[in-house]
Amino acid sequence: MTLLAESYIHDLSPFALRFGDGLGVRWYGLAYLSGFVAAWLILKWMARTGRGLMRPEQVGDFMTWMVVGVLVGGRLGYVLFYSIDLLWTFSSSVPFWGVLEIHKGGMASHGGILGVWIACLLYGRSRGITPWHLFDSVAFCAPIGLGLGRLANFVNGELWGRPLSAAMQGDPPWWSVKYPDELLDPTFPNGGPVDGLATMVSNPANLAPRQALRDAIYEGRSDVAEAVAPYLVAYYPSQLFQFLTDGVFLFTLLAIVWWRPRVPGVVCGWFLIGYGVMRIASEQFRAQYETRWGISSIWPAAGLSAIMIALGLGVIWWCRRRGDSPIGGLRAGTATT
Repeated sequence: MTLLAESYIHDLSPFALRFGDGLGVRWYGLAYLSGFVAAWLILKWMARTGRGLMRPEQVGDFMTWMVVGVLVGGRLGYVLFYSIDLLWTFSSSVPFWGVLEIHKGGMASHGGILGVWIACLLYGRSRGITPWHLFDSVAFCAPIGLGLGRLANFVNGELWGRPLSAAMQGDPPWWSVKYPDELLDPTFPNGGPVDGLATMVSNPANLAPRQALRDAIYEGRSDVAEAVAPYLVAYYPSQLFQFLTDGVFLFTLLAIVWWRPRVPGVVCGWFLIGYGVMRIASEQFRAQYETRWGISSIWPAAGLSAIMIALGLGVIWWCRRRGDSPIGGLRAGTATT
């Protein structure tokens, strides 16, 4: 890790364990796995202590449905909302179709939420459990996976935040982030001065100067990082902001809401409201990527979040009108059938 007085120079590897070129255990995969395991433990505890309607032996089966909902919904959401060209992208190598190239990244949290909603609806109807309680149960666990996913985004050096203002670039704060991958951008403005630093690193593979410098930083060369840093742009660490908003803050909100038993669906409604509000707030620090069809790519996330807020308000209103008995409660379980 390279931490300078002015800002953090990103040099984290996406691999927790690496076995070869492009092969290994990635932090992103571990984040998903940890989120699912945490959800399984919480739901098992709820079932065992009478805080939910599922029996303990049903939790494992239910989690399988949730995994499929997250993966299928998250991937299709990314394709439809952010990269629809993958629908007609084909290649001669496995998996042949762009939609299936999950190993290259690309999951949408809004799509994952929709996939889980459908999975809860189908599972609840097939097992005779009100889907509203299942929505509550999953919503309560979701911030853990969402927060871990944002940490993994930071480790991967993806989903950059907005650049700091020009006034802050001269003396960027310690919490800002600079990405060596910026060196590989064809439009990088400081190419000449940076290319002159290439003599600092050996280059037996005859790489392009900026590629060699970038690779040296990720190999732990702090001297190279310090030399290159003045030429890099400082960005907001939006992934860490969203770890707090989507993970820590949202989980705290739902724990307060569900401290006592609630009518099924109320916790889910608060999740939709809380997540929507926090995403709209945190998106202000995300980079505005390319514009498609005249619309900046920041707007799908903000627009979907606004819809989630409206749905959350509607869910709470509808569920309270139904007059079902309260279920759950972290302080004392009072599940009823």
